[in-house]
Amino acid sequence: MMISPDLVPRKVPLVATPYRRIGTEIPVPQSVAILEELRRYEPLSMSGQPPILWDRAEGICVYDRWGNQWLDWSSGVLVTNAGHGHPRIRQAILDQVHHGLLHNYCFPSELRSQLVRELADVAPEGLKKVFLLTTGAEAVECTIKLARTWGQRIAGTNKLTIVSFENAFHGRTLGAQMVGGIPALKSWIGNLDKDMVQVPFPDGFRGPDTRFDGFLRALAERGIAPEQVAGVLSETYQGGNASFAPPEYMQQLRRWCDQHQALLILDEVQAGFGRTGTYWGFEHYGVVPDLICCGKGITSGLPLSAVIGRQEIMDLYPPGSMTSTHTGNPICVAAALANLHVIRDEHLVANARAMGEILLAELQRLGQRFAAHIGAVHGRGLVASLHMVKPGGIEPHPEAASRIVRRAVEKGLMLFAPVGYRGASVKISPPLTIPEDAIREGLTVLEEAIQEVLKELPQ
Repeated sequence: MMISPDLVPRKVPLVATPYRRIGTEIPVPQSVAILEELRRYEPLSMSGQPPILWDRAEGICVYDRWGNQWLDWSSGVLVTNAGHGHPRIRQAILDQVHHGLLHNYCFPSELRSQLVRELADVAPEGLKKVFLLTTGAEAVECTIKLARTWGQRIAGTNKLTIVSFENAFHGRTLGAQMVGGIPALKSWIGNLDKDMVQVPFPDGFRGPDTRFDGFLRALAERGIAPEQVAGVLSETYQGGNASFAPPEYMQQLRRWCDQHQALLILDEVQAGFGRTGTYWGFEHYGVVPDLICCGKGITSGLPLSAVIGRQEIMDLYPPGSMTSTHTGNPICVAAALANLHVIRDEHLVANARAMGEILLAELQRLGQRFAAHIGAVHGRGLVASLHMVKPGGIEPHPEAASRIVRRAVEKGLMLFAPVGYRGASVKISPPLTIPEDAIREGLTVLEEAIQEVLKELPQ
């Protein structure tokens, strides 16, 4: 049987540093049979990541079983904020397993009480109700339901519209994809919800108009009256591109939502728990949303998400009508509590801010050095993205991004497959525990990978 081209082992330079160790071909020849088996039994969609068979992970490093070690700049797709397998989080999981409560549906538990209280404590004033779920997409779907119910309670049947942004990603369940702004993720859906509309995101690059007038104009062009809008949903930063809106834009959006009794919903699934150098990503804007979606970094490893919001919104439904089978699973809750304490006690938000200043300054330097190929460098804290473009313009260059990721992985720097606009962004998101020497080592590797790949590509 023919081996898929990307699974053919390649000889790569040997690497041996405190954070990286590569001593085999990549992919490892002994791993190919397992990788092929995964492709045989899993959907094709699961085959998009670099062909590295993860065996274990600890702190800021990922290991296979053949002696290779990667400096992780993926955080498992922005999950392991406190690093992989933090000892306090692992111990909390083990303690809960040994305690003997592994599941309790929506029946009360003291552990769940502790977590919702602690999440309310770190949320802004006025957002003190917490609903625990499992995935970020599930949290997004919940906020859509809440916003539409709220709109109909205060204004009647016509206040249903959810406004979101082009190029946005909110998850892969049906409603989350419909409200997202990536056409390729919903071309198969058929008749889209006419009350879900997208407007340009003001990132200054793909969305060059950063004035709030652009929001108003886009609504008018789409025939949406303000009184129809139940809620405006936005990622705090657009996940694939690490792109932020101007603070003034978001402040005007907050005022517009207040004026028209629409809920402002911010998707913090990637941004929350210190990722951007502030506890919540929306702190960069100086606004407070009505509803927060969060997940990923909430546990640094296990599946848990939450919606946090104002009481009058969160209490719209009577007992038993807004629940989830695995709401506040005890194992995940124990991990989340330990994770919140690690973030606080080890000052990970401050570390993300300090390391982010070094990271972004150096990435901006790379953006200038390779200006013909890097259209923009976006990010804050420990999340960033290099927008790869074809020379001479801003047309995205997914092949360059893919080759850079593969070359970096071959050198011992773990990145996930390119994301963002047309899959042309190299995303950077190390654990918030990363020290300065690891930041600088990763930057050196990334610069080497970019330089080598650009020399090989047709000009």
